Amino acid sequence: MKKKKGILVVVSGPSGVGKSTICKELLKKMDNAFQSVSVTTRPKSDQEADGKDYWFVTKDEFLKRIDKGLLLEHAEVFGNFYGTPKDKVDEQLAAGKDVILTIDVQGGHQIKEICHEAVMIFIMPPAKKDLAGRLAGRARDDSKTAAKRLKGAENEIEAGRRDYDYMVVNDKLDDAVDKIIRIIEKARTGKKDSCALTK
Repeated sequence: MKKKKGILVVVSGPSGVGKSTICKELLKKMDNAFQSVSVTTRPKSDQEADGKDYWFVTKDEFLKRIDKGLLLEHAEVFGNFYGTPKDKVDEQLAAGKDVILTIDVQGGHQIKEICHEAVMIFIMPPAKKDLAGRLAGRARDDSKTAAKRLKGAENEIEAGRRDYDYMVVNDKLDDAVDKIIRIIEKARTGKKDSCALTK
């Protein structure tokens, strides 16, 4: 019997909404899931590890990957580039694993264009003031960048309403994680044949 391909799950949301924390909890609770590690030109913080949080590369290296068609999607966000390695995603999907992408709405839009079966989930903050508090508490951004992220959140939320299948409010972490697991389980039982991501 031919092994069934995994499904592609896109998780997006404004900066500071808790996407990374949610995805870490998803991986703990899901037996057959893989989280893709994005490539970025953003400087690495002291708390991050190369290959675990992101693959940190120079802008020249990133542009070469685009030219060679090695990225499934890519976007420029607040002056830094982010992208998803195509080969890793295809490899895991072919092995029957569900692949979780934590990416920006620009990348999410690209994924939707090439893979209509992708499960598109947008994480919402309980309220705008909660998002502002989370951004202020992060050591990663200076105040100017944090203000830009907050301003951009409204545009991202609008894109989420337009391009995504599900909106999940991250009010209580466990509740948000459980809701996403139910969404993925439902998609897994009702999906059609998975799309091919590589040409």
